Amino acid sequence: VQLQASGGGLVQAGGSLRLSCAASGGTFSSYAMGWFRQAPGKEREFVAAIWWGGGKTRYVPSVKGRFTISRDNAKNTAYLQMNSLAPEDTAVYYCTAARARSDYNGYYYTPQPYDYWGQGTQVTVSS
Repeated sequence: VQLQASGGGLVQAGGSLRLSCAASGGTFSSYAMGWFRQAPGKEREFVAAIWWGGGKTRYVPSVKGRFTISRDNAKNTAYLQMNSLAPEDTAVYYCTAARARSDYNGYYYTPQPYDYWGQGTQVTVSS
């Protein structure tokens, strides 16, 4: 599976961006999708996840209410709508995919269950 993230850019604080993650080479609907981010000098951090059917989502507390993860299985694409952006959201954002596995519920917020990673897209929020 190949993942191509796009949609990053420079935005002022309070603005919005929508990231896209286009998947190819696999059965998209069979993968849970996640977004992680990594700021300079920091470890990669979980941002959001969406389960295979799209009915279940989870977020890191710092983005809850501002970010929305979604997926369109017909388009083989996952999205991350980011509103009310703040300078601390500045990071490289990575999309990732996990094959169906029994322990996903317990580890979705860690890199462990994810099998494929995109190349990352830079998000910069100016104050």
